[in-house]
Parts: sequence; C-alpha cells; structure tokens
Amino acid sequence: MQKTIDTLAARRRLLRFLTSFSLLAIGPRVGWSQSLQAPGAVRTLVDDVLSVMEFESLAQTALPPAHFGYIATGVDDDRTVNINHDAFSRVQIRSRRFVDVSHLDLSIRMFGVTWPTPVYLSAVNSQRAFHPDGELGVARAAATRSTLLMLSNGASTGVESVVEARRGPVWMQLYPTDDWTVTTGIVRRAQNAGCPVIVLTVDNIPGRNNETFERASRLDKRVCTDCHANNSHDVVRKGPMYAGLDVSRVTGFFPSNVTWDFLDRLRQLVSVKLVVKGIVTGEDAARCVARGVDAIVVSNHGGRNEETLRSSLECLPEVVGAVGRKIPVLLDGGIRRGTDVFKALALGATAVGIGRPQVWGLAAFGQPGVEKVLDIYERELRVIMRQAGTPSIASVNAEHIVNKLS
Repeated sequence: MQKTIDTLAARRRLLRFLTSFSLLAIGPRVGWSQSLQAPGAVRTLVDDVLSVMEFESLAQTALPPAHFGYIATGVDDDRTVNINHDAFSRVQIRSRRFVDVSHLDLSIRMFGVTWPTPVYLSAVNSQRAFHPDGELGVARAAATRSTLLMLSNGASTGVESVVEARRGPVWMQLYPTDDWTVTTGIVRRAQNAGCPVIVLTVDNIPGRNNETFERASRLDKRVCTDCHANNSHDVVRKGPMYAGLDVSRVTGFFPSNVTWDFLDRLRQLVSVKLVVKGIVTGEDAARCVARGVDAIVVSNHGGRNEETLRSSLECLPEVVGAVGRKIPVLLDGGIRRGTDVFKALALGATAVGIGRPQVWGLAAFGQPGVEKVLDIYERELRVIMRQAGTPSIASVNAEHIVNKLS
C-alpha cells in the first residue's frame, strides 16, 4: 500500500512540474488563439497545425522531460530566450500600396548558390534525442524543400550520411576544442564530404547555468548510453563526427583561452568558405572581416549560453553596419513567424536560421513535421511580402519597417 501511495505522489509531483515547466520556463508563450481546441481534443495530424509555435507543445508531449528540457532551456531565468522573440514585436512593418505583387520571388543567393527562401535549418546537435530519424529526417525534409542545412558537429549521424540524405552539400558547423589535431580532423572530414562551408561557433563558452534543463533532468532517471558517457551528455566521446579521432586530450567545446589567433589559424586550414557564428558586436564583426571570414551569423545561441538580455535582432543592425555589406550577415534566434523573417531581412540579414522550431517539428512528426515548419514560414513570408508591397527579397529593406529596437 505504501508503495502505491508513493507512486501516486511521485506522479502528482511530475504532473505539477510539467505544468509549471510548460507555463513558466519554456521560450515564447503560446497565445490565446493558439490554445483554442475542443475539450479533450488532441492534434494528431501534421496538417492540423496552423503555426510554428503549436509544434512546441506537441514536442513537449512527445519527448521525455530531459530531452524537452534540453532544447527548451535558456540560462538562469531564461529571459534571453524570451527576449530573442519579444524583440521582433518592437519592429513594425510599413504596408505599401499600388505595387504589383502578383508574382513573388523569395529566393536569395549566397556563395554562388540560389536558395528558394531565406530560411535555413540551423545547427542542432544530437537530434536522435528528439526522433529516431534524427538528422537524417531533417536532411530529407531539407531535400524536399531545397533548404539550406547547417549540420552540427555534435550530430548523432555522420556528415556523409547526412549529405546523402540531403542529396546535396550541407554546411558543417564546428565547435573549437583545445586539441588542434581534433579540430583539423573534423574540418578535413567535412571538406572531404563535400561541405562548401565551415561554420565556426564561438558563443559556447563554458560555465553556463541551464536551470530549466537541470530541473527537467531531475525528473528523468533513465540510463542513456546512445549519446552519453557515464550517463552524462558527451558529444566528443560519443558523437559520430569524432569517431576515429583521439579525443583523450579534449576538455570540452570552446576552451576559455581561445583568441583571434585561433581564427587566423583556422582560416589557413579551411580551404572552403569560413563563417563565424555567434558574433553580436560591431567590433568583433569588423575584425572577422579583416581576417578573411566569408560571412557572419549574428547569434546568441538561442539564449542557451548567455543571459545578456540582448536579443540577436537588436545586435543585427550594429553588425550589419560594421560589415558594410562586404560579406553576408545571417541571423538566428527567436524567429517564429514569417513576419519575423521579413523584419530580420529589412534590418540587413541575408538569411535567417531556425533551431528550436525544426526540432519541435521533428519531435512531433519526424520529417513531415520539419517540412510543415518550413512550409509555414514560407506561407507567412509570402503573405507579409504582399502586404508590404515587396515582390522580391531583394526589395525588402529598412524603408519597409519602423525600428524601435534602440
């Protein structure tokens, strides 16, 4: 009897936590219109989903607490996660009339390649934690939608298999380590697999305080060995991209002693395009340009690594101004609507990346979920381009917005 009582009490604690977790600790909040469902109704078809944010609750239902907590978490109070999205509400769009918008061109061109939309799939590691198909499901979705895919070097699938599933090249994201031999091995493997771009990520400095993830992990007592070592997430020692490399001297991603000398050395190593992800100031952007970087991604890692309370969108104009259109400037963080995409483009972004939304779609429905997420962004972007009187992405500029970020 006591065992039954204890079990029931544990279940009640779990339900209370999940309720508070959903309401208080996870990203941008679901609005009133998004919660309208018939009593007892459960969404089961991907075609029923109307907005990107609806995928979040579906992913939470589909995933174990620790896995959902990992993708949902920010730092400290998760305020930067929320600010990333809230910042878009401080930019208004100016509608223009008497413009022929019967034919829209959503395409962009980067590094000699034309992409059908400016939305790309940003790097998210260990995607088999969210669906058995993992990165392969995302790559197949990218293939059906001809979407640019950035692969994490912490992926749960090797780059060669992802390239095959994508049916074309992918960009390879790179975390620096304190062992140059390991860094060299990752770069050479990616280049041999046909990756035309290496994306150095510099916003993963150690010491982050992911309280939401820690709370969720305490509910999840499963022993996981697929991507864990000693039941602790360890991409370096379990990740396929590190297979065959001697990682015994690696202490983690982005050691605290990394300086500009590392970027100079990497620029000499990388024979393809080199992009730096995680730049949020004009000073750093200018130094990247001076060192031969081919593009910059304005990003604070989705608010997962720093609690600066400064959104990626707020950083964008400063970086664009410092770069002076010498190289492309991309943006990720908080993009949940087609109107968000439009605003980022108007502020100078060449393309915008989505991280959490692709995982929500993957967790809820696998490949069809990722495809639906991409379809929603495209549909909403088309709508706002017509309303704003912008028949092409090239015609979207600062004249089409009122910027209240500063």
